[in-house]
Order: sequence, then structure tokens, then C-alpha cells
Amino acid sequence: MNFDDTPQEAAFRETARKWIEANAPKELHGELSKSSLGRIRLANHDIVDVGKAWQKKKFEGNWACLHWPREYGGRGATPIEKVIWQQEEGVYGKLTQPFQIGEGMCGPTVMAFGSEEAKRRYLPKLASGEEIWCQLFSEPSAGSDVAGLRTRAEKKGDNWVVNGQKIWTSGAHYSDYGLLIARTDPNVPKHKGLTMFFLDMKSPGVEVRPIRQANGMQEFNEVYFTDVVIPDSQRLGAVGDGWNVSLTTLMNERMSIGARLATGVPEMFELCSNLMLEDGLAIDDPAVRSKLASWAAKSNGLKYTSYRTISALSKGERPGPENSIGKLVSGMMLQDIATYAMDLQGAAGVLTGNDEETAQGQFQQMLLSSPSMRIAGGTDEILRNIIAERVLGLPGDIRVDKDVPYNKIPTKGR
Repeated sequence: MNFDDTPQEAAFRETARKWIEANAPKELHGELSKSSLGRIRLANHDIVDVGKAWQKKKFEGNWACLHWPREYGGRGATPIEKVIWQQEEGVYGKLTQPFQIGEGMCGPTVMAFGSEEAKRRYLPKLASGEEIWCQLFSEPSAGSDVAGLRTRAEKKGDNWVVNGQKIWTSGAHYSDYGLLIARTDPNVPKHKGLTMFFLDMKSPGVEVRPIRQANGMQEFNEVYFTDVVIPDSQRLGAVGDGWNVSLTTLMNERMSIGARLATGVPEMFELCSNLMLEDGLAIDDPAVRSKLASWAAKSNGLKYTSYRTISALSKGERPGPENSIGKLVSGMMLQDIATYAMDLQGAAGVLTGNDEETAQGQFQQMLLSSPSMRIAGGTDEILRNIIAERVLGLPGDIRVDKDVPYNKIPTKGR
């Protein structure tokens, strides 16, 4: 494959570069450049407010959700043009963090299964940054087994009444809408009794409780549903076909996470180029250089593996199970690099602050954040099963409850 730009792609890149140069909030460039490790923090701005402003400006310039059809708020761009845009947007792409779930996961699901009325109503406002979406999948009792969820939706006339709980919902505290999967039939095997909906997060009966994380931030939430009413018009896909609908969301989720997750490789090279050990610069130590070489090789492997997804998208195909590779590898790298950086720094690794202590604080945040990255979008174990079965074609894992009606599966507290 030739990775050089074609004349058309080069022209697109130049246009994108000029627009970004003229419109990007350059006053935030320094902070955004330093926030790639751990979580994004801006000293004098709220990331949601700044993100909305940048998203709106992109929308007005026809650069938001640019791979979406024009009638839904996009540009109708090719997958390659989307990649070029992300490359040129650079650090300013971090400002779109509040919209990544909506653009990368919820939007494509609504586009695939929503009514034409729903698509024209909700997608342009998502693309413009006017409305933010979250994903309501994980539950305390189910872990990474999405099909093991307990949240119930019961049909009452033209509405559904939802009761239950979700957890680890990123951005629920500032989201306007949420993609919700619930159990609508407990009398069939767990994968067959699910249905997908979307709901207004301000609906009566929805309660959001932020979760304090180890790194001091509150990005995840518990969400409780008490007799929440959802119109049947906000159902996505057929009743009982929620698992199939969720595959679109999950495949896009792993593609989105794997493509955007910072591994810390450039920052690690910079640290080792400036960190003095007992025998000199860290980068001159053979053991350190061996580690750096290994991570550089993996980083490039991730980069070129992502072209599988680009090829599939360019053919109009749904993102496939190969996206699990990028998410699995980058999540592990994130934690490994942070751990090694802290080891190299010794006691200095516990420091946080400004100036010369910035690197220590960044890697500390990275280490505290890294476990969540190995859970979000599927745990390492789930991803390994997907890769083994659906990419490598190995025999499936034993699932003793596969054909058992959900209400017959032995469990506590049902």
C-alpha cells in the first residue's frame, strides 16, 4: 500500500491545515500539548465549554463529523480524509473529548438503526456540539458481559418503562442524551432478550451520581433509572434485537478508543532524553533503549494495523473485530510505559506540579488513569476472546449459559 497523499488528498490536507491555522484556539496549545498523559485539564477553562465552542466552529466551517452524510451534519468526506483531518487537527482534537462517544459510537448507531426523522433531528445537533451523548451499557453485576445486564424495560402502551442501574458511564453528568440497552424479555437466552433505546438524560427518574477516580477527577458515573418513560419511537432496531444493534456501537467504540488512546511513547522518549540517571542520560542506557525500541515497534504496529479499519470503512463495511487489537495493545502500553517512567524517576515520580516537575506529574496521572483504559470498551480478557475467535478463528470459549433462558441462570440477588 502507498501511504503518500494523492494529489486530491494533498489538496484536502492543505485546505484543512489552513482552516485550522486560522481558527484553532492557539492560546490553549501549550496546555493541550502537555495533557496527553492521563486526563485533560485546563487551568482556566472548562473542557466541556471549550469543547462545545470548538465543535460549533468546526460545524460552521463544515469540518465536524466530516465522514457523516451532509444531511446529518457531516461533510460526506472519505475515511482517508477523516484520517487526514485528525492528523492536522493534532492537539486540538483533544477538545472534542466530550463528543467522542456521541460522534464515534452513538451517532453511527442512530444512523444505522434510527428512523429518518430521528436522524435528522438528533445527528446535526450532535455534530454541532449543541447536544452531548453518552453510552449506557455497563452494569455492576455484569462486568464486561454486556448481555448479562439486569436493567429492565417493560412495554406500557406506546412507551417503555425502565428500571435499573448503569455504571462507569463517561460524561453522563453533562450529557443531554444517552444510548441505553435494556432487557425486554427475560424468558429467552441473555443475548436474545435485549432492546436498544435512546433517552433524554433529563427525563424524570434518571439520577446521575459521579464516581471519584484515583486521579482525583470525576468523569465516570453511576446512573439510576426509576420508572423512566421512553417513547417507542426512541427504540433503535427491533424488539429483542438489541445485541445486534449493540455490536455496531461496540465495534465503533473499540475503533474510536484504539485510534485515539495516547500510549505515551513520544513523551517517554522526551523524558528519557532529559532524565539524568546515576550513569548519565536515561536514553544512553542500553536497557532503557531496548524498552524504547520495543514500544516504538508496537506504536508503529498500531498505526499500520489501523489501516485495516480504514480499508474496511472505505468499502462501506462495518468496523470489524480487528479493532480490538489496537484497543488491547494501546491500553497495556499505556500502563507499562507509565509504570516504567515512575520506576526511572524513583522518588521524584510522586511529585506533581509545574516547571521541572511537570513530567513527574504527567506520568503519575497516566499511571492512575491507565487501569480504566484497560476496562473501558471491553476488558483485556474480553478483547483477547474476540481476537482469538473472530480474527484468528480459534475455538470459542466455553459458555455454559449461552442457550439458557436469562431468568434460569443461577445468580444471587436477581
